[in-house]
Amino acid sequence: MRLHRLDITAFGPFGGSQSVDFDELSAAGLFLLHGPTGAGKTSVLDAVCYALYGSVPGARQSGQGQHLRSDHAEPGTRTGVTLELTVSGRRLEVTRQPPWARPKKRGTGTTLEKAQSWLREHDATTGTWKDLSRSHQEIGEEITQLLGMSREQFCQVVLLPQGEFARFLRADAEARGRLLGRLFDTQRFADVEKRLADRRRLTEARVREGDEALLADAHRMQQAAGDAMDLPELRPGEPGLADAVLSAAALARSTAREQLTIASCGLRAAESAQAAADRTLADTRELGRLQQRFAQAHERSALLAERAPAHREAQARMERARKAEAVAPALELRDAADAEHRAADGAQEQARAQLPPRFADSGAAGLAAAARRAAEELGGLDSARRAEQRLAELGSERARLDRQERADEEALQDADAWLAGWEERRAALESAVESAQQAATLAERLAVRRDPARSRLAAARQRDRLAGEAREEEQAVRAATDDAAAARTAWLDVREQRLNGIAAELAARLTDGEPCAVCGATAHPAPARKDAGHVDRETEERAQSIYRTADERRALTERRLGEAQRALATAEGEAGDAPVGQLAREAAELEEQYGRAHDAAAQLLPARERWDAAERERERRVAAQQQAAVGAASRVAARDALDRERRALEEELTQARGGADSVATRAGQLERQVALLTDAADAVRTAEQTAQRLKDADARLADAAFRAGFDTPQGAADALLDDTAHRELQRRLDAWQSEEAAVRAVLAETDTAEAARRPAADLDAAEREAAAAATRVRAASSARDAADRRRAELDRLSARSAAAVRRLAPLREEYDRVAGLAGLAAGTSARNERRMRLESYVLAARLEQVAAAATVRLLRMSSGRYTLVHSDDRSGRGRSGLGLHVVDAWTGRERDTATLSGGETFFASLALALGLADVVTDEAGGVGLDTLFIDEGFGSLDEQTLDEVLDVLDSLRERDRSVGIVSHVADLRRRVHARLEVVKGRSGSTLRQRGGG
Repeated sequence: MRLHRLDITAFGPFGGSQSVDFDELSAAGLFLLHGPTGAGKTSVLDAVCYALYGSVPGARQSGQGQHLRSDHAEPGTRTGVTLELTVSGRRLEVTRQPPWARPKKRGTGTTLEKAQSWLREHDATTGTWKDLSRSHQEIGEEITQLLGMSREQFCQVVLLPQGEFARFLRADAEARGRLLGRLFDTQRFADVEKRLADRRRLTEARVREGDEALLADAHRMQQAAGDAMDLPELRPGEPGLADAVLSAAALARSTAREQLTIASCGLRAAESAQAAADRTLADTRELGRLQQRFAQAHERSALLAERAPAHREAQARMERARKAEAVAPALELRDAADAEHRAADGAQEQARAQLPPRFADSGAAGLAAAARRAAEELGGLDSARRAEQRLAELGSERARLDRQERADEEALQDADAWLAGWEERRAALESAVESAQQAATLAERLAVRRDPARSRLAAARQRDRLAGEAREEEQAVRAATDDAAAARTAWLDVREQRLNGIAAELAARLTDGEPCAVCGATAHPAPARKDAGHVDRETEERAQSIYRTADERRALTERRLGEAQRALATAEGEAGDAPVGQLAREAAELEEQYGRAHDAAAQLLPARERWDAAERERERRVAAQQQAAVGAASRVAARDALDRERRALEEELTQARGGADSVATRAGQLERQVALLTDAADAVRTAEQTAQRLKDADARLADAAFRAGFDTPQGAADALLDDTAHRELQRRLDAWQSEEAAVRAVLAETDTAEAARRPAADLDAAEREAAAAATRVRAASSARDAADRRRAELDRLSARSAAAVRRLAPLREEYDRVAGLAGLAAGTSARNERRMRLESYVLAARLEQVAAAATVRLLRMSSGRYTLVHSDDRSGRGRSGLGLHVVDAWTGRERDTATLSGGETFFASLALALGLADVVTDEAGGVGLDTLFIDEGFGSLDEQTLDEVLDVLDSLRERDRSVGIVSHVADLRRRVHARLEVVKGRSGSTLRQRGGG
């Protein structure tokens, strides 16, 4: 990386614009950045860092958006830094502007503008600059990738802060580790340590979780086994946990199987005793049942003897009822005939009461003959009834024909009137469709022309605006060029006047006895005197600053003019030479024509719909005309036929009605007369028949009662039993016979009689013995089931524990392996003899490289006396790896770097910084660091050591490097010819550059 040019505006202590030509300074290889305290030497380095990374080094980062801006800057001048550099063979220009509260263009107050960044690259083939990016993030990523180092690394190895390296020499191992960790990015090794520690904790938790589950199963087995399992006190993680659990489980399973065998034998013995007790109970119950059955049979036999008279009486009553049953049919027939005769006689009287008096004495035959005559007359009225109904229908049909005729006449008139204007209506609709179609075609053509007209009008307006801006920029360029030329002339005049009077300015510094800086004489006999028009250095620098400002303004206006001319050429190419007014009128006319055509084209679809609707309406009207003509012809014939039919029906109805109002009335009269005569004839005939049947039934009843042995029919009727009484009496007789047979059968049983002769059965004692035997069986069964469940539970838990032990085996191996690696990486393992962490081990290797690179320069600075060596001895809390010692060749002893004196600490830290720069450069991918800065520390060196240090720094030119020394030590200005001076003033600091020539 080589710096070429740095431009600063309103940055830090610099109120105006300042430039640094690093190419001129770097030509000598070693240059000095000097100035009084607080003038702004470090601010130049801050500007370099800000241009590259968008922030300043160290503690100066806080609040940089506000504090980067110079307090001496004019309100209208924006803070900015531009750095031109070459890195990885590419020449780049980086410009950064922090946020700026600029004055409002209108009114009072300020407006905050956002930070801006530019990155450009120089194209060697064309000699022009090409824009790469304006994004803060993209520029930062591009710079970091090209340099291969972060901002912290850049500030450590390019802007060498001597104070920090002096602290590095005196720091402990932990502080050195933090600095080296930032520079060499060993976070990945710290991440490996953390990852291993996390893996160790994870596997340990998984092993502990598995052990806890195994112990839980062991405790469950202990609860299931009771006193049969002796489980020792164990904790999760103990090595012998698995073997102890499996051994205790095997012993518990064996004991459970023995207990199950014993319980099964006890259950079988209890079941045998229960079977014997159950057989004894069954025999006792059977004996008691037979003895009770014999006693009950004796009691029932005694009761039968007491009820014997009532039984014989019931038998006699049943015998008389059986004889009366032979007379029962005749009694029923006589009662039915009597009831039928009384009903028929009542119906006869009721039917005769409804007949006219002339039929009061008529018999059944006379009444039937009168009914037949009335029915014949009624049958002749059917034809007249149909004729009367048809006559009513004819009137309705005649009215319907009249309504249809009136409707057809109205439809015919309406169709004639509509069709009379059809040709005119059709022509108008055709014209509307054709006009809308033409408008749609025109709208399509105008739409194609409308967008180009709009674009050309916009380009013409931009062309005119840009033309005005270009004219204004041309005037500004001419004015800025004139101002710059005038300012340059004035600056050159002032410079010439100062050179003419430089002798007086040098003479002002002469002191008697002191040598002259020009000739070396100690006597000054005639020093020059300042005249009235003498120009001092400040006046010259002020004129030069005015010239530079004017020249920058000229360059800025030229860039704006070029941009305006390019934009104007683009606009002219698109708009042409036509004036804006003409293009606006053409565009407006096109827009108006398109609007009218579009509105007219929108009527195309409604016009077509109206045309289709009119065609359908015309077809409907023509069809209505034809239908009306056909209907009129058919109605004339139908009306004549209806008139003829009506006259014939009226003649027929006049004869059929007789004296009634209508045929229906006459038919109703005849129907009632036929019904009354028929009913009366039937009633008389039925009464005569029922009287004869009653007489026959009395004769049969008397004959049946005599044959059955009864004196009168009434005696037979009294002896009859109804169904309920008969069933009850029969049930009593059957029950007596069944009871008598059952008692005889029981008393005749041999086993029952034998049981009655034996002692009474003791059922309670047998039941108590059977219940006791059943209780013993249940207890034995419960004990056997409990033993079986215990055995099954222990088998299940043992199998699960064995599977868990198999699953935990590889997990325990993984934990042992991960724990060993984690302890080794963390420095806590006994195998790590120096208790060195992995990150410290990597940093120790880097520190050893840095010490070796630093020793090369330290030997030269110290005239071969001191050598830096890395030490991995333990320190602090027993850790080791980041010790740094110095070997004194004069004493041959190795001691800590904290024992070095102030001057020794400076050149040792300088050597360390240069060595660190070489190692970090190699670490970053070999990016060459061609420009370095060393900040302060030279005031602690004696003259000889200072020469040796400068010789070392001057030797860096062998690697094509340039080194900038930041110091206010006066002796350095004599030894270093290329200088960049920071001049402090009341209106802000300025830069003064001097090349190495």
